Amino acid sequence: MELLKVPQGEFGLSRYPKRKNELLRAWDAADEYLLTYFYENGPTSKQLSILVINDSFGALATALNKHTITVWTDSWLAEEGIKQNISENKLPNTKLKIVSSIETPEGNYDVVFIKIPKSLSLLEDQLIRIKPLISKSTKIIAAGMVKSIHISTLKLFEKLIGSTKTSLAKKKARLIISTVDENIPLAISPYPKKYTLEGTSYSIVNHANVFSRESLDIGTRFFIQHIPQSGKYKSIIDLGCGNGIVGLLAAEKNPHAVITFTDESFMAVESAKETFALAFDNQRSAQFMTNDCLAGLEKNSADLILNNPPFHQSNAIGDEVAWQMFKQSKDVLKQNGELWVIGNRHLSYHIKLKKIFGNCERVASNKKFVILKSIKR
Repeated sequence: MELLKVPQGEFGLSRYPKRKNELLRAWDAADEYLLTYFYENGPTSKQLSILVINDSFGALATALNKHTITVWTDSWLAEEGIKQNISENKLPNTKLKIVSSIETPEGNYDVVFIKIPKSLSLLEDQLIRIKPLISKSTKIIAAGMVKSIHISTLKLFEKLIGSTKTSLAKKKARLIISTVDENIPLAISPYPKKYTLEGTSYSIVNHANVFSRESLDIGTRFFIQHIPQSGKYKSIIDLGCGNGIVGLLAAEKNPHAVITFTDESFMAVESAKETFALAFDNQRSAQFMTNDCLAGLEKNSADLILNNPPFHQSNAIGDEVAWQMFKQSKDVLKQNGELWVIGNRHLSYHIKLKKIFGNCERVASNKKFVILKSIKR
């Protein structure tokens, strides 16, 4: 736990889940900049209704706890991190509400804080959906690291909210201040979008924050060409499922298997759920979980786990998530159960898999990707 020092006070914050020897903080310079700016320039009212969008681990919700806060997030990890940090700072949670990205917040807000997401599509969807909740008197303040703010970002605010300006950069962070133009008509979000999976009749549903929303990405295309088929697979998990294409094709090839889809993104799991329902016309059941990888799943319960590990969490790049996925997979697999992993060749997942499972076999490879298999002995 590290100490966030801002004008609102000092708060001990941790990332979620907690890891030994954590090198990354639970906040960034954009959080600090936004909180300082608001303290110096915000409304003087003692009690405000504030909507916080994309709060990573609760830096904003924790520091602004005296106000009535609604947090809107697509991340299950962020939601748990916010609850954790509110609790560990011994702050009341009676005025805090957390809303998943699949729902839309309700009410009217004095202030809207937005941490700029990596996905411009997600930002577009969020701005469209909050427009009915704000008025000319609402303060709209967005924050992000300079590398995350582009001309397209500012144009989106101008188009959907109103007059927009940016601050000077501080510690490589920048603010976006937007004034609501009530003459801009309300828009309808273009999300979720659908496309037909090549070579099939399957309609793939993609909410705004799902990776590769417009078409099949090359890694998944390669992976689904090699999804195994066997009567021995009774329980299959699509780990880090995204829009659920891998689990969908595994279900097609293994008609007697029960498929579990899991991801930390609410939009990913909802996309997978809607995709699966369309494919099987609600005639086949499956399980859908928003979760921290495989936490909470029964040990020794799965025959096959299919996994395309992310190599970043939010804006942090690293292999901690892959390590966690592989270790938890070993726990959840039955004896002789199999973990199939696809990754970029340079990530050298075979080293990790051999260390955890004691074995690793190359199933297929091309110039960019490799598919690996490890068996729980």
